[in-house]
Amino acid sequence: MKTRAVRRSGKLESWFSSDIDLINKYLQESTRKMINTPKVISFNWLKEQKLMEVRRLLKVQMRRRFLDMSGKIYPDLVKVFYTNLQFNGDTLLSHVKWGNLEITNEVWTAFTGLKFSGLRINKGNIGAVDEFNKMQFYKSCLKNPLSRVKSFSVGGLKLSERLVAFIVSWILTPRGSNHSTLSKEDLVLIYCIINPSQDKLDSNNQGSYAEGHKVMWFSLSLCHFNY
Repeated sequence: MKTRAVRRSGKLESWFSSDIDLINKYLQESTRKMINTPKVISFNWLKEQKLMEVRRLLKVQMRRRFLDMSGKIYPDLVKVFYTNLQFNGDTLLSHVKWGNLEITNEVWTAFTGLKFSGLRINKGNIGAVDEFNKMQFYKSCLKNPLSRVKSFSVGGLKLSERLVAFIVSWILTPRGSNHSTLSKEDLVLIYCIINPSQDKLDSNNQGSYAEGHKVMWFSLSLCHFNY
């Protein structure tokens, strides 16, 4: 996925419809925040490398379209989008280059392939996975389960588990740094991907259940700021 810089000279007025307050807000915000460049994982590459189990697990979680996206990214315009961002219920509203943008749940799911269903896993909300034990699961992912654990690093993980860990920390729940140290939330997501269960849980409490596998609900934004 490529990023393309946009020259600012003479363009700020166009980006913000000549709104001086928004231009000043953009200049202030852009000096202290940067965009985390999106990463992708090629499912064809996984097949070529004979990483079929990882490929299968990601397809079970219905992540293929989102993980395999490609295209050009314009970081400056992403910042414009966030500078103008407003919320109207569950709808995101913004304005970029004289164009109004409205992103509903339907638009988001159609574009990314992600669904607002499954098990909601995020910081402070991992209790839904009752059977999860952080240390026990981490040791089961190690090439040497008997080794002493000093930190929850990806370094000693088996190949499939290590690849899934990087997909979680770089793509599904990206951050600006420290991708090699796994948080409890990272490990829960890895656990859910590697150990799909028999229930598909609906996070919106609409009572819709289906047998077959556990599907996670990811709290993902359109692009991520590194604070």
